[in-house]
Amino acid sequence: MAFPDEVLADEEELVLHLHPHWKAALRPGLLVVLAVVVTAVAWVMLPVTDGGLIAFLVVAAIMLYQGVRYGVAPLVIWRCTHYVLTDERILLQDGVIARERRDLPLNRINDHVVTQTVLDRLFGSGTLKVDSIGEQAVTLAAVPNAQGVQTLLYELIEQDRARHPEDEEEEEEPEVPVQRKGLFRRKPTGTSGKAADPRR
Repeated sequence: MAFPDEVLADEEELVLHLHPHWKAALRPGLLVVLAVVVTAVAWVMLPVTDGGLIAFLVVAAIMLYQGVRYGVAPLVIWRCTHYVLTDERILLQDGVIARERRDLPLNRINDHVVTQTVLDRLFGSGTLKVDSIGEQAVTLAAVPNAQGVQTLLYELIEQDRARHPEDEEEEEEPEVPVQRKGLFRRKPTGTSGKAADPRR
C-alpha cells in the first residue's frame, strides 16, 4: 500500500519512505507456505473416502486458521506500516482498517538512538528510538539500514536548524534576572545624619 501524498504539507518534501525490514515478513511468509504445503500433503496422502474427506477438511480448516492469523495478517500489517522522513518531520503510520499516525517535528528532536541485536547486525536492520522535547518518543522497529537512516536523520535535523535559526535562539535565550529593590536605604553622609546645607 503506497503512502498517501496528501498527508504531506504543501511545501514539505518527502526524503525517505520505508517499510519495516523484510526479515519481519520472513516468519509470516514461511508460515503461509507451510500451511499450503501441509494442506497439499493432506490432500494427496489421505484416502478418497468419507473419513479421508472429513480428515482433509479438518486439516484444511486448521491450516487456514493458522495461515491467516499468523501468516497473512502479520504480512498485511507489515505492508501497511510506514516510516517516513521529510524535511520537516518524522511520520509513523500503521494500521489496516483503523489507522494510527504519529508526527514528530524535527525541531523537537533532542536525541536518537539505534539499538541492534546480533541478528539485526546480520541483516543490517535495527530499532531507532527518537526522543523529543516534552518527553515524547517514537520507536521505529526493524528499520532497514538503521545506521544509514540515523545518519540521514541527523543531517535533516541540522538542515532544519540551519533553515530556522530563530527557533534555536528562542530556546537558548537566557532569562534576565529580576532586580529587587533594597529593603534598607542608606542614610545621607553627614555628622548628624541630616542633609548637608547646599549654601556651605
